[in-house]
Amino acid sequence: MLSNEQKNQIKTQGMPLDTVEEQLKNFEQGFPFLEIQNAAKIGEGIRVLDKQKLQKAIEDYEAAAPSKVLVKFVPASGAASRMFKNLFGFLEEDNPSLEKDSFVRQFFDSIKSFAFYEDLDKELKKTGSSLDDALKAKNYTGILRVLLEDEGLGYGNLPKGLLKFHAYGDENRTPVEEHFVEGAQYGTGKDNTVRLHFTVSPEHQKKFEEKVAEVKPAMEKKFGVKFKIDFSQQQKATDTIAVDMENQPFTEEGGEILFRPAGHGALLANLNEIEADLVFIKNIDNVVPDRLKDTTTRYKKAIGGVLLQAQSSTFKALEELDEGISESSVENARKVFTETIGGKLPQSFSSMGLEEKASFLREKLNRPIRVCGMVENTGEPGGGPFWVKEADGSLSLQIGETAQLNLDDPDQQAKFNSATHFNPTDLVCGIRDYKGKAFDLMAFRDPKTGFITQKSKSGRDLKAQELPGLWNGSMAHWNSIFVEVPLITFNPVKTINDLLRDVHQ
Repeated sequence: MLSNEQKNQIKTQGMPLDTVEEQLKNFEQGFPFLEIQNAAKIGEGIRVLDKQKLQKAIEDYEAAAPSKVLVKFVPASGAASRMFKNLFGFLEEDNPSLEKDSFVRQFFDSIKSFAFYEDLDKELKKTGSSLDDALKAKNYTGILRVLLEDEGLGYGNLPKGLLKFHAYGDENRTPVEEHFVEGAQYGTGKDNTVRLHFTVSPEHQKKFEEKVAEVKPAMEKKFGVKFKIDFSQQQKATDTIAVDMENQPFTEEGGEILFRPAGHGALLANLNEIEADLVFIKNIDNVVPDRLKDTTTRYKKAIGGVLLQAQSSTFKALEELDEGISESSVENARKVFTETIGGKLPQSFSSMGLEEKASFLREKLNRPIRVCGMVENTGEPGGGPFWVKEADGSLSLQIGETAQLNLDDPDQQAKFNSATHFNPTDLVCGIRDYKGKAFDLMAFRDPKTGFITQKSKSGRDLKAQELPGLWNGSMAHWNSIFVEVPLITFNPVKTINDLLRDVHQ
């Protein structure tokens, strides 16, 4: 039960009281598991574009792009601290030894292969030593402190987007700069403009703005396009209340209720404010050097083309239903839903009357559309593609995270294990309806697909709640098309040594 004082705190947070009460109820009741019917596979939910279809999709996209408002939406608030977990651990040891730590040994053996090598050398010279001198003296902790701490390069406290990832002959680029280059290659839309939108944390926005101001003029000159850069932060109103182990609001020493950021699902509110015809979504760290960008560019254009093709058929079917409900217009809408979108109708559909069929199909088709790239599952963590049964009996394609599934159930575990692909946060989204009006994306999420996790604060255990993930529960009621894309398009950087892989050199 919330006290009046707590209710006032919630209002101050900018959150509706009923939202918080719903969150408290979720802690008590838990979230239902997502019951998967089957894994989506090649030919059964995942499409493969042969050479002809790939080229047609690319051509369709290239023909339409100059008249479309395109936005590249990049979640970029991730801190780099997790990338350096092993290096921080090395610093905290009493007697750190490279012989005992293969990760740190690899880091130092290949230190000259990192794009930040020259910056680190310059920073060390300010202390009266060079990097070579420090390596000869085996002053490994001294090198790491200059790399990670704020008195040096401060890499341990920067966001991933502002670390130097890739070395070129004449420049070294951060992920932010690589997204500029990618944007110019496949995201040039209306008014010859590349629109990039970065979601950032408040403490880092100024640094992002400084980097953008530094590189934008040269990028515009290099590619002959205009760049429009926007930033947004995770909205405070999307934070979720934390509770103690008895599901009562977790209060801090001063009596204030603790609210916590609600995971990447909170970014749905940011996405909902984007004004665009198509939105590409891709994580900040999934970038490659120029020599490998061609495949990424081709497949980004291709999934954009697949979306435009699906939109064209869907919009036409909806317009025909508006003109008049007939055997012909309903049959066309049915074909678009089952063949173009790839949905599966409920058994009850065949016994519906014509008006009822039209109403059913109109509701199914008039939704945001997303085309998701799927790569072969190589053991990386990520959401898998599954068929899920809807309340109305139809089957839809969903991206399911392991935390959503009841893997104690042998049947669900077997279906989960049979998945051959996963989604590497590679999406293009159509967020306008057939009349050109923006969808309210909040109306198409499944609020019952959140997560509850156990955390601690000031030595006390607490339970935290994450909103439905951006590309799973937050898009649960979108129309989804899954397309296989090459594994080379997925190159995340989870640890600093990932930058030593060939794809980042």
